[in-house]
Amino acid sequence: MMEILGIHLDLAKIISVLLKIGLLTIVYIIALPSGKKIVEKSIKKLAHSKKVSPGRIKTLDKLLANVYAYIISFLFILMLFTTIGVDIGPLILGAGVLGLAVAFGAQGLVSDVVTGFFILVENQLEIDDYVTTAGYDGIVEEIGLRTTKIRSFDGTLNYVPNRYIESVANHSRGNMRALVDIVVNYQENVDHAIALLEQICNEMQTDNRFKDGPHAIGVESFDTSTIVLRVVGQTENGKQWECERELRKKIIEAFEKDRINIPSE
Repeated sequence: MMEILGIHLDLAKIISVLLKIGLLTIVYIIALPSGKKIVEKSIKKLAHSKKVSPGRIKTLDKLLANVYAYIISFLFILMLFTTIGVDIGPLILGAGVLGLAVAFGAQGLVSDVVTGFFILVENQLEIDDYVTTAGYDGIVEEIGLRTTKIRSFDGTLNYVPNRYIESVANHSRGNMRALVDIVVNYQENVDHAIALLEQICNEMQTDNRFKDGPHAIGVESFDTSTIVLRVVGQTENGKQWECERELRKKIIEAFEKDRINIPSE
């Protein structure tokens, strides 16, 4: 009878533990996305209350959501151990000793986190920025405490450890330069070619993408057979390439119309 009673007690205890684990899991499943939504709403309120760039908002949103996910997952694991009757005191102490040992062997990881922290604090990068750093050239897609994701223009997604981001060329701060060099044969009428460029520039100055110019600078260089003429202007960030393409198109059309020869090589 006592054995049967003991079995019933053990079974009841097991059921109780399983119910607690199930409840804890449900809370975790609900809390994880809910917390991320709260973080997102808080960041949006910050954007409305203060002048914060959209890139900065995206950066903080993803970073804080990831940090929240790490914390809530860590708490879930601790509570799970507690629920099944594991003493977490020695585990935490052991984790501290293990963490100290790992720190000596994982200095690169520590360097990644420290560098990532300063990148965020100093606002060197934001999501959607066009940057050149650590040998990569592309658009920032995500900034984490350990790695930064940079999408190259060919579509390659590069995972760059933050410790390698030693210097950053951020091409997305302020206006950008649209520059077009056009080559003509030495025998052509240079004054007429420059006059055509000035006419095109005057037409393009009404384009809202240009913040200054464009202007026909004139002769940039020459050699024994060709002359290089230059047009330059300041555009909205990220608009410089499409403005350069449009300028080239208009220049080619105008030169062909007036039979100004552009060398094929």
